Amino acid sequence: MNILAKLDATDWKILRELQRNGRITNVDLAAKVGLSPPPCLRRVQALERAGVIAGYRALLDAVRLGFEVTALAAIGLKSQAEAELKAFEQRIANWPLVREAYAVSGEADFVLKLAARSLSEMQDFIIRDLTAAPNVENVRTSLILRTAKSEPGIPIP
Repeated sequence: MNILAKLDATDWKILRELQRNGRITNVDLAAKVGLSPPPCLRRVQALERAGVIAGYRALLDAVRLGFEVTALAAIGLKSQAEAELKAFEQRIANWPLVREAYAVSGEADFVLKLAARSLSEMQDFIIRDLTAAPNVENVRTSLILRTAKSEPGIPIP
């Protein structure tokens, strides 16, 4: 059975609240969703076991931590054979400046989100690692000037 069919309104409320604040206490979460703490905790644990809640993270302020430059890089590969795609994915998994990576349709094969401490660090990475990587045909980068919206997760009404 599809997991969506098993989720009720209370499950969705729990997911919405946890997505807003992953550090909320079980007591506070239970109050917000209209449950007592024990059944609320059981529901959260069930959502975790089902894989609906994939994990918890802290959102860090990149600029305050010295990462002044963020960019998006659209990568075109010479070959899109499955072995080549996997090889590229393995390579980017080892590059710390790559914070997110998406295989996409359209003009590019991958879109990467990059974070660096400086423009020179970003340029060095793009030239030394990214454009020189096997099977990379072209790289188009766009510096992110400011973030107009950043809302991780999914839209839950």
